[in-house]
Amino acid sequence: MVFDHRLENAEKGAQAARQAGATAAYSAGLDIGDEDAVVAALEQGAREFGFPDVIVNNAGAMGSKSIADLTVDDWLSTLRVDLLGAFLFTREAFKQMKNGGVIVNVASIHAIETTSNAAPYAAAKAAMLSLTRTASIEGKDLRIRVNAVLPGAIDTPMLRENPNVKSGNEKIDEREVGQTSDIAEVIAFLASDEARFVNGASIVADGGRIARL
Repeated sequence: MVFDHRLENAEKGAQAARQAGATAAYSAGLDIGDEDAVVAALEQGAREFGFPDVIVNNAGAMGSKSIADLTVDDWLSTLRVDLLGAFLFTREAFKQMKNGGVIVNVASIHAIETTSNAAPYAAAKAAMLSLTRTASIEGKDLRIRVNAVLPGAIDTPMLRENPNVKSGNEKIDEREVGQTSDIAEVIAFLASDEARFVNGASIVADGGRIARL
């Protein structure tokens, strides 16, 4: 099941899954911060396939304003996508994953090391790591593992169109720019039985970007 706030993106994801060998794929447009819409979308998908064994919370939104210029609406808009959506999918998983399962939260290295003009995004991603830890504790009795991946700079429009990057405020070394497949491989490992003893972890996948002093 592939959800995106733009239906055409969800459909592209589902098509890619079919091309990669999925026997079936379901796609839908979704406002991830809308509680009723999340519940309805999962219910519809579950009617076709059953409830997922693996959930990947990968939605992200990032602005570029200084703290002095931020409004409450700016904060709520970012938190709604970057944190609340992950909570809603986690809550539904705890209710519906009757045979156990896996949740992988895609956070960011901004959760632990950030720049100026990114306060709501960095705060939301840091909170996602806390949600991951708490969910891993509460999920044990449900046989649900919960982990997080912290990508660095990944070659996506979100990186290339980021005002902080365009302005030079956030410096990017092209040797440390990864591909989406680099993150997908980490997610696939965390979702696999090979990672059965990995729980509550936050795994950095940034090409060594934050290893520098």
